[in-house]
Amino acid sequence: MIIKQALPGEENDVAALALKMWPEHEADELRRLFAALLKAPDAAVFVAREGVVAVGFAQTQLRRDYVEGTSESPVGYLEGIYVEEKFRGRGIARSLLAECENWSRNRGCSEFASDCGLDNVDSLKFHLGCGFCEAGRIICFTKKI
Repeated sequence: MIIKQALPGEENDVAALALKMWPEHEADELRRLFAALLKAPDAAVFVAREGVVAVGFAQTQLRRDYVEGTSESPVGYLEGIYVEEKFRGRGIARSLLAECENWSRNRGCSEFASDCGLDNVDSLKFHLGCGFCEAGRIICFTKKI
């Protein structure tokens, strides 16, 4: 298993994995998003490959706005992490997370944060198992006006 930072031109592989995690999005929308992120100085995407096949990814960014439970700025932020089901349980997600944390640390961050949906028990277990502490819970609201 090899984990490397994704480069421009690898957005198709990343978007294909991201679509499995975020199926409510359109494939083209995700391709455009990752094409931009792979060129952005304050973002990074790491890809885990088994041979040439992408089996997991993690997206991280520097956040300069307020991040729940933190006191520093910028903060490294795990925007998303996904590993194909048949490759889970091998430490790939932890390795992807470590790459994101190192990338953030190398950019001056002393804090790293993330979030997950209130009903995403697997993600909650992953985060707590990787040393994150719960900083709060929120429910977001919208309405048409």
